[in-house]
Amino acid sequence: MHLARFPRLKIAHLPTPLEPLQNLTRLLGGPNLWIKRDDCTGLGTGGNKTRKLEFLAAEALAQGADTLITQGAVQTNHGRQTAAIAARLGLRCILLLEHRVATDDPDYLKNGNVLLDRLFGAELRELPGGTDMNAAMEPVAEEVRRAGGRPYTIPGGGSNEVGALGYVGCALELVHQANEQGLVIDHIVHATGSAGTQAGLVAGIAAMNARIPVLGIGVRAPRERQEANVHALACRVAEKLGLRSGIDRSAVAANCDYVGEGYGIPTPAMVEAVQLFARHEGILLDPVYTGKAAAGLIDLCRRGFFAKGTNVVFLHTGGAAGLHAYRAVFERASDRGSGSGG
Repeated sequence: MHLARFPRLKIAHLPTPLEPLQNLTRLLGGPNLWIKRDDCTGLGTGGNKTRKLEFLAAEALAQGADTLITQGAVQTNHGRQTAAIAARLGLRCILLLEHRVATDDPDYLKNGNVLLDRLFGAELRELPGGTDMNAAMEPVAEEVRRAGGRPYTIPGGGSNEVGALGYVGCALELVHQANEQGLVIDHIVHATGSAGTQAGLVAGIAAMNARIPVLGIGVRAPRERQEANVHALACRVAEKLGLRSGIDRSAVAANCDYVGEGYGIPTPAMVEAVQLFARHEGILLDPVYTGKAAAGLIDLCRRGFFAKGTNVVFLHTGGAAGLHAYRAVFERASDRGSGSGG
């Protein structure tokens, strides 16, 4: 597998650290917990989208684009990192923001990622919940063309076979780090939403024959749909890589039991997970993705899903900027004194 065959920018701070979570390991008393710090990729506060955008933005530049267009929920981490890379490259950026979470909380609507989007100079356009967001980008692209511009549209989460190459690269990086440390990885756990991160990991691990199970903790869709989305994209990534064996359906696993009432809607388990990581490891998670993924990880550890003594790597996909949009949620939790884990 030779990723250098594909156009790529070198912007991310790589390799991201692979570190033990010693305090949480002791607290939970199950497997040995590790963390892959993709919150430290360096672009626009960091996060998993930087790896994807290295390939996507390179393709955009190769096509002569002068405008990046993408979409997501109001507090989209992907949108914030797209705005950041556009600023870095001197490109125009248009973000379509879906009101996917029903709220009139001014922190959610104006703070967090939205504040950073504006600081990076992105043009924000708001759309109602339930809009077909990928379809909504095409009229905007046509508008740019009519004005003489050259648009490049990026699907939500940067999750297509180009963007997912970033997580093929992450799989290579992670296995190399584990080999250097003499670490046998028994499981990788991470948040799965738009499918690109998990699809890239699965394809990369298959290409290396590394035989490491990847478990995505879903943040939006039901399990059957999430697994189908990931598998379909992983197969396209494998085809792009020239992986003749393809991707076996059994290589894709998602647990979507921790979504709660819906995407972006807080759960008590998410709040506890964010507090545990903050208070025991000094690591910030986010309320929408990594917080719910960590809630799943913690619950699975407590229930004995992972054998004691095995090595579980939690892939931290970033998003801590979103904490500021959920200020009231965490203030209420602090007032109740919950989640100290002491």
